[in-house]
Amino acid sequence: MSPSAEQRQVLTFDEVAAAGLTDWRQLFEALRTRFITGGFNQGLELVTRIAALADQADHHPDVDLRYPHVNVTIFSHDVFGVTSRDIDLARAISDAAAELGITADPTATAVVELALDTWDHAAIKPFWAAVLGLVDSPESDRAVYDPSGSQPTLWFQRTDPHDEPRQRFHLDIRVPPEVADERIAAALAAGGVLVSDARAPRFTVLADAQGNKVCVTTGLHRD
Repeated sequence: MSPSAEQRQVLTFDEVAAAGLTDWRQLFEALRTRFITGGFNQGLELVTRIAALADQADHHPDVDLRYPHVNVTIFSHDVFGVTSRDIDLARAISDAAAELGITADPTATAVVELALDTWDHAAIKPFWAAVLGLVDSPESDRAVYDPSGSQPTLWFQRTDPHDEPRQRFHLDIRVPPEVADERIAAALAAGGVLVSDARAPRFTVLADAQGNKVCVTTGLHRD
């Protein structure tokens, strides 16, 4: 059953806080928490409970089973925010965890975004989307993100025009060897320049049109 208009309404940060979800914290567009399971099997049991609740609600979170905890992220992908559907599912998951004697530590959650200073984000955003395999954020024209959640969002921070600085850090993106050439070609087609391929396929250095560098790396030739 498709969600109603009310169920698709994105809640404000204050509205989410007012829901009293003590096990959860809103970080950016999602509710997040960590359940302290103490072991892998108990974590798997919680994940099984979460799967049943998600199927029942026809609303599915992102679940990361680790030893000795389970990370859970809930948001409404169709509207890129927290809705009443997420509140209801979060409460149900908390109840299931409590039944298993599992406690939550929402203060252990965090989200890392990368911010790149630029005076013209439109000129370099296609390059970074291509080289990192990201897509435009539905929330802002000044960001690209990974819908799977496996890579951090890259935010383009406004700054005054300046000469190319000496970078104090850069990004390395590790990809399967068979993906590297395609990723490099896409980045060059999106306005990038080749800085060096002297150590390819171990790593290839690229830069966007403003001189910000990134290395496309593989596991080849590292022995």
